[in-house]
Amino acid sequence: MPIIKSAKKQMRQDIKRHAKNAEIKSAIKSAWKKFVKNPTRELLGNVQSEFDKAVKKGFIKKNTAARRKALAAKIAKANAGVAKTADKVEKAVKTEVKAAKKVVAKTAKTVEKKATTTAKKVEKAVKAEVKAAPKAVKKATKPAAKK
Repeated sequence: MPIIKSAKKQMRQDIKRHAKNAEIKSAIKSAWKKFVKNPTRELLGNVQSEFDKAVKKGFIKKNTAARRKALAAKIAKANAGVAKTADKVEKAVKTEVKAAKKVVAKTAKTVEKKATTTAKKVEKAVKAEVKAAPKAVKKATKPAAKK
């Protein structure tokens, strides 16, 4: 522990500065972590704002902040490109799904028509058999001719 009056004062100042710097550092880190998880334009603005505040308060140098802000902008731009690509892929997939549904619907209609046609043919054949059945029964029930 300091004994001299000026050393005591310096220690008090150091404690205050340390607390202030820790608060600034924490704000920068939390803004950066949120931005990295979800790089959007809004969060990019928050990160850049935190870096500007840190420069204004003398916590980091101007060029360091500029370098980190540029990196954040690069990440946001890359993410925007990925989002656009994802949207294009999603549209293409939706289009393909619609086309596939149309093909399936056409195929189902064709199969239904063929099934209906086949059912009608079978129905006609059954009716013909039913008509022919009494004649066959009469032939079968006639007594055999005497010799």
